[in-house]
Amino acid sequence: MDHTRISADAQLRERAARVIPGGMWGHLNAAKLPANYPQYFVRGEGCHLWDADGRELIDFMCAWGPMILGYSDPDVEAAANAQRRQGDVLNGPSARLVELAELMVGTVAHADWAMFQKNGTDATTTCAMIARAAQGRRKILVARGAYHGAVPWCNPYPQGSTAEDRAHLITYDYNDSASLERAVAEAGDDLAGIFVSAFKHDLGKPHELPSPAFAKAARALCDRSGAALILDDVRAGFRLHMGGSWETMGVKPDLAAWSKAIANGHALAAVTGNDRFRQAAAHIFITGSFWTASVAMAASLATIAKLKAIDGPAIMRRMGERLRAGLDAQARAHGVALRQSGPPQMPVILFDDDPERRKGWLFCSEALKRGVYMHAAHTMFLSAAHSEADIDRALEATDQAFAEVARQFG
Repeated sequence: MDHTRISADAQLRERAARVIPGGMWGHLNAAKLPANYPQYFVRGEGCHLWDADGRELIDFMCAWGPMILGYSDPDVEAAANAQRRQGDVLNGPSARLVELAELMVGTVAHADWAMFQKNGTDATTTCAMIARAAQGRRKILVARGAYHGAVPWCNPYPQGSTAEDRAHLITYDYNDSASLERAVAEAGDDLAGIFVSAFKHDLGKPHELPSPAFAKAARALCDRSGAALILDDVRAGFRLHMGGSWETMGVKPDLAAWSKAIANGHALAAVTGNDRFRQAAAHIFITGSFWTASVAMAASLATIAKLKAIDGPAIMRRMGERLRAGLDAQARAHGVALRQSGPPQMPVILFDDDPERRKGWLFCSEALKRGVYMHAAHTMFLSAAHSEADIDRALEATDQAFAEVARQFG
């Protein structure tokens, strides 16, 4: 094949197809996106990405969540590089482990202790193990359609797993207190824990913030049954509130799972918990070859400190509101029916009468042509690196994208 005639991205895809099953796995497989979406990237700076062919993009996916201060944030990278010169994976942890646990306990409202892993699935699985170990119970409640990781006990895609893997899962409907009460009754005396997402962010559906009544009902049911209230803050952690996403509800979980943004793109996850679950957390056996690596912990120390200093959640909220207001005005001007939902820091954009997301992907593809990376079904992400100028530049692209949607669909 004459490689001079195809893009760098296409060449990499061709090579990958020969040595990687399917060319890519999971949610990062760009084959699930329109053909003009890139699979490979070369660098990032602030809220900007450059793909393998050198195209610059304003990024509203933030590496699917991990980037919160900006790609290559100088303060985070300085801390990471300083630790790297001293050592990363050693025979045991460095002092960064203790420092980070202290910082998490001092930052997260419900936390009396913290322990660390590498990705969100590690953290949610650890939470489930702690909840089960605390009282020797088995049943775990999860919201119907919720995503808590990609391992057999909770993976929503059943290939490669068995019914037995999910034998002790019971589902309920998010934001439906009566449904949750029925699930608790079904579990009976075997209820170990109730998982709740920071908000309902099911793929391709309008996002829902938790109602105060639902959050308080979940807390009361756990108090009554002795089960653990487990907040999956993997996706939303530190974007909505530095003390934990359900601080906005005035409700504290017993356990919480964290990952994605807590180290600004460096691989790290955490579980935080209260003293009632300290003993169970100390006695379960969990481990990983890289779980005490110090570079990501140094990065996390710098990330959390900077988010506190600049009030990162407030910046992201303001920029998200600016984007949302601009998109609403454009949609009205072009006569396009649009539904924006979720917190402004983590929006999803859906079009009315668009079951196959043809309008959504046309809109995103047209924005991409003009240098803006968005997604038509998944939660998107604002970062503290998004400026008013970035938002306004993005809105110039989306205005033209709306015009194309209106032209093709009326």
